[in-house]
Amino acid sequence: MVAPPDNAPPDDDVLWARSVHYSHGGSARTKSGAGSPGLIGVSVGVRQGEILAVTGPRGSGKTTLLRCLSGHLVPEQGEVWFNSVPVHTMGATARERLRRDRFGWIGPDPLLLPELKVWENAALPLLVSGASHRTAKAAACEWLDRLDIGAFARKRPGSLTRAESQRVALARALVKEPSVVFADEPTAPLHRAERALLLRTLTTAARSHGITVLLATHDEESAAVADRSVELLDGRPAAHAGSGAGGPGDADGGGGPADETPEGQTACSLSA
Repeated sequence: MVAPPDNAPPDDDVLWARSVHYSHGGSARTKSGAGSPGLIGVSVGVRQGEILAVTGPRGSGKTTLLRCLSGHLVPEQGEVWFNSVPVHTMGATARERLRRDRFGWIGPDPLLLPELKVWENAALPLLVSGASHRTAKAAACEWLDRLDIGAFARKRPGSLTRAESQRVALARALVKEPSVVFADEPTAPLHRAERALLLRTLTTAARSHGITVLLATHDEESAAVADRSVELLDGRPAAHAGSGAGGPGDADGGGGPADETPEGQTACSLSA
């Protein structure tokens, strides 16, 4: 159900979620979905152009939060909004179109298509959207050059190192200059120098193009590049994990979407 107008997200938040619940293995959109909890009443607001680090140990819910915010997963309870559009009420086709047109994604595995050349892998979001071959290739090669792998544009992914492949994946995430990039542990497989290069390119692109970034990481050095960070533990903000369900206003700084949560509904706000 779409929230009434007075519950719409703040105008300066490009992404906004309220009291999101998700259980792995549970039935979508049920109040008591079976399975292990992935998120328990999480609320968050992310401003346009902000770099937000979502931190916490493995299994804390970081990836699940990013997947709910990006429309890969539909919360069993709660709301997810993008630019005042309710993502949680969209059908599968509309959410897929949103991810294709407005979002970029990079994970710990580059997931390159071995049959395509490097530049074709980087250009894939543009090619799928119907851009001309020339336009897509030029944009992809520009990003590959920024990542110091332009010389590999005509090679196949099988000839690249893991670090080089991850740079191609970053070029693919940025090639359409999306509104939001979801970066799920993108530096996990990389050595320190490669991590620094990848993060420097991602943050520079975000600053120069006004791209919002959600960076899930358990690495403190990676989280340090963000404007702000929030920590999850067992599907809740770390401050509330182990203390039972948090009530409205329990979050850092108070206020935010959690304050409007109906009585009795868990809401742990991560908003600034």
